[in-house]
Amino acid sequence: MDHENYTPLTNDHTGIFANELGPIKEVHAFWLAGMSCDGCSVAAVGAQNPSVEQLLNQEIPGLPKVILHHPVLAVEAGPRFMEPYYQAARGELDAPYVVLYEGSVADENIAGEFGGYWSAMGMEELDDGSWRPYPTAKMLSDMAPNAAAVIAVGTCATWGGIPAAQGNVTHAMGVMDFLAKDYRSALGLPVVNIPGCSPVGDNITETITAVLMFLAGVGPLPEFDELGRPAWMFKSTVHRECVRAGSFEEGVFAKEYGDEECLVELGCWGPAVQCNMTSRGAQGHNGGCMNTGGICIGCTMPGFPDAFAPFYQAPPGKTLSGTASRMLGSFIRPLRRISQRKGNMTNRWNKTGHIPSGWGHVEAPGPLMKTAHYFYRNLQSAGSNYTPGGTSLQRELQSEAHAYIKDAEERADKRMHEETVE
Repeated sequence: MDHENYTPLTNDHTGIFANELGPIKEVHAFWLAGMSCDGCSVAAVGAQNPSVEQLLNQEIPGLPKVILHHPVLAVEAGPRFMEPYYQAARGELDAPYVVLYEGSVADENIAGEFGGYWSAMGMEELDDGSWRPYPTAKMLSDMAPNAAAVIAVGTCATWGGIPAAQGNVTHAMGVMDFLAKDYRSALGLPVVNIPGCSPVGDNITETITAVLMFLAGVGPLPEFDELGRPAWMFKSTVHRECVRAGSFEEGVFAKEYGDEECLVELGCWGPAVQCNMTSRGAQGHNGGCMNTGGICIGCTMPGFPDAFAPFYQAPPGKTLSGTASRMLGSFIRPLRRISQRKGNMTNRWNKTGHIPSGWGHVEAPGPLMKTAHYFYRNLQSAGSNYTPGGTSLQRELQSEAHAYIKDAEERADKRMHEETVE
């Protein structure tokens, strides 16, 4: 993080926000949509931990009730629905609120030169008394100064996303670019960014919950990285949490979709992409790109989509990393098979050399594997107080018990070997 230009955030506001004005009963959440597909809205309502219903019904201890204003989910329509937006934009809403922006922010000046607009909701009265559709970019700039927090939801809102790809005519951008570096909310927060196309639903509601807890004075300041992302969600890469990462380490790669191995050579960018999709799943800890056999195309990253195009083509670095992985894996795989084989044998099977599985024939370890297991056991216990077969003191203490049942033990061993022969 650039500490020279870093604006320290503290809990100094807590007394004013939570105590001097009394407990916060309600917080308004205004959802605005720019150039979006509404996929982030779909992801949010599918969240489970916490769910939107828990936020709206004040079921989370310490949190105020959230009054959600959403153009798709609202029961009201027309002027009755828009009036709270207008009050917030004019600075007349006598209640704390946060702004949630979905979709990229288009440059409305371009459309305005032709008498049009890119994205709008409601109506705005102009100086001459006429009315026009209220651009959501303009609404964002009007509401942001008094907002307790501005949260960009999805890659389009955070970085610009697909509408901001090369060749676009809208000059689309993310909320952070639109409000500029020096923007701070009414309580001193820069823009909070939750990337993803669409984001994991729980990432959206969990971040909102963490921010509301901080704003209400019942929780610490959440940790965000240098780009305003929740650090606990985006500090790691897809690859580190991927269920297929072990295949990469062993130098085994999928050759076609449907294979169980690492997908890097099919075009997966997981080793370089910051996202928690593989560990958290898409919805309710289920699904997720790599978990269901799909590749990572970098949708949470600021450079998406151009930096990761063309999709479904192996990244340039795969030749070097893949070759190194294959060379290392050629040594690791046999060593792990030795360890695995050792762990798949009981003491009884080691004695008899017979695995009585009715599911199929399992070959007992041969002389070479037994020798490897012997040295492996000694290496495994090196530097510890554990000794395979017990220490001399343990054997001495056990000798009396073994002597007492020696004949029975010998008969049991004989039966065991006889059963093996049969």
